[in-house]
Amino acid sequence: MPRLVMKFGGTSVADLDRIRNVARHVKREVDAGYDVAVVVSAMSGVTNQLVAWCRDAAVLHDAREYDAVVATGEEVTAGLLAIVLQGMGINARSWQGWQLPLLTDNAHASARIAGINGDELIRRFKEHNQVAVIAGFQGLHKDTNRITTLGRGGSDTSAVAVAAAIGAERCDIYTDVDGVYTTDPRVVPKARRLDKVAFEEMLEMASLGAKVMQVRSIELGMVHNVRIFVRSSFVKPEDIDPKQTPPGTLICDESEIMEQQVVTGIAFSKDEAQISIRAVQDKPGVAAAIFGPLSEGNINVDMIVQNVSGDGKTTDLTFTVPSADFDRAKATIEKAKGEIGYARIDGAQDVAKISAIGIGMRSHAGVAAEAFKALAEKNINIRAITTSEIKFSVLIDAAYTELAVRTLHSLYGLDKA
Repeated sequence: MPRLVMKFGGTSVADLDRIRNVARHVKREVDAGYDVAVVVSAMSGVTNQLVAWCRDAAVLHDAREYDAVVATGEEVTAGLLAIVLQGMGINARSWQGWQLPLLTDNAHASARIAGINGDELIRRFKEHNQVAVIAGFQGLHKDTNRITTLGRGGSDTSAVAVAAAIGAERCDIYTDVDGVYTTDPRVVPKARRLDKVAFEEMLEMASLGAKVMQVRSIELGMVHNVRIFVRSSFVKPEDIDPKQTPPGTLICDESEIMEQQVVTGIAFSKDEAQISIRAVQDKPGVAAAIFGPLSEGNINVDMIVQNVSGDGKTTDLTFTVPSADFDRAKATIEKAKGEIGYARIDGAQDVAKISAIGIGMRSHAGVAAEAFKALAEKNINIRAITTSEIKFSVLIDAAYTELAVRTLHSLYGLDKA
């Protein structure tokens, strides 16, 4: 029989009534002839409570024990869903990450998946028609035999990894929205749900501010070519015909997308901060002196702009970091001032990054130029620009975020059916 992975987030399993709703979704797919593995998150709010308890216990707590605590949220959900499914006459069993096992490195609280064995799940599908209910977000570091967690949104990554391990037809991500939109509908009411989006586009959209999917889950799906279907868990299970394609967005290889838009979506992020280092010595090794310490401090640098030196002696260098890392980044640069050599540091936290993404950009010239002109007509000043093969991003004053998003969304015809 074909295999299917179904993943349900915290709002979808927020209480027992919603867990019963999830069970009906699972039963629908079982009745349609699928071997099903379900990956669940903790019930809404539970992980936040567990994290708060760890911080109250000790501000500088052991990351290994932190993982042991926060992993329990998903275990509770998995057990409850298995109980409900059994009550509906479905052979179901809960699994914790270490029981599969889903193996990870030892970066506690943000572990990366090293491998997963789906043989036992497949055997139970064949011999017992058993539904596997798997606690997402968690794994095992084999050398230390300790539980690890994958970081926020890690249940998405767990689900895609399971789908790859069992050779699933697709991985359905059930969430509180019915798919991926051209931009945030709260900013642009005319935003449209995309029927299909390429892995590369979704990866850019997720990393640039779209909140629907976790970045690492998209990376994993692209590497293993796991088709991911984003859909709503709040549609009544009995209203869905499993033989028909329900509302949602398929994230897939671009070869499955017949007609490609030049621009697929507009993403934005207000969680940005700008740092400008003035009168930096224009000599070899300065960039390494600046960005080396930031890298060692696990501070992610995004947009980088360096002015051309007129006198060949000094230059200005501007870059962005997550706003949460702004103070730490400034302190890191100030600590390395002797090695870098600069006049002063300027900073701004009232900035936003607006990005246009689309695989169609590869074959169309002037896409970014149109945007720059349209933004100029709205008197929106661009502080910095970065580009890649399938996207461009601009840094602007945060006050103009919504205007910029609406302007670009209309410019590229994304509000038209």
